[in-house]
Amino acid sequence: MRNLVAFFAILLAMPAWPQTKLSPRWEELTAEDFRTAIQQSENTCLLPFGIIEKHGPHLPLGTDLIDVRHVVLSAVQTEFAVVFPEYYFGQIFEARHEPGTVAYSTSLQMQLLQETTDEMARNGCKKVVIVNGHGGNEHLLPYFAQTQLEKRRDYVVYIFPLVDSPPGGPAKKTTNDMHAGETETSKMLIARPDLVHIDRANQESGADLARLKLPDPLYTAIWWYASFPQHYSGDGATGTRELGKYDMDAWT
Repeated sequence: MRNLVAFFAILLAMPAWPQTKLSPRWEELTAEDFRTAIQQSENTCLLPFGIIEKHGPHLPLGTDLIDVRHVVLSAVQTEFAVVFPEYYFGQIFEARHEPGTVAYSTSLQMQLLQETTDEMARNGCKKVVIVNGHGGNEHLLPYFAQTQLEKRRDYVVYIFPLVDSPPGGPAKKTTNDMHAGETETSKMLIARPDLVHIDRANQESGADLARLKLPDPLYTAIWWYASFPQHYSGDGATGTRELGKYDMDAWT
């Protein structure tokens, strides 16, 4: 799977880095610098898409948002693009019972994302790359991209989904590792180690309770709660910086 830098290189046709290096962060640019940044990026803008949800007993609520922005902001140091401000208005109904989770209605999720990409395009972003950082958005975002064919638009939406790291990295200690476990804890040890409370990782169990038995490939939305009612899958105490660096570098 291509990483972000390789993907952006396909979209961009930049002859050279300009004399004045601009911030890639949309919110940090002046109005005049924004115009220059759009030209420099060849009209390519990135929308890192996270979520606000519980991540076990030891990781911050904004883990997915923090991680995806860390990767995107690293990638644009190699291939310049304008990065939209923090965005976390996605699908997380399965965690509404947990403190701190922010779950917007389906209609608002779709309307807000459409108006956001429309506004990005109005400001010159004719290639909008939504970079997903949250597993709960993996169905939402391809559907959103498909709805862009409903009417003619003057811009294109691309979805960069979650990707698996290639083989060859540090050996993992766990197999049950779907949420706030070894992998996500390792990534946060790179993105924001100051927010990782590794000593709390075993205060709750991330074991799979497997309370719902369905024949493959039958699907129902309650499957996640049936397996992981505490919104924790794995053992965050096994996370390491070595694994985190390998995964974050592969993602970038």
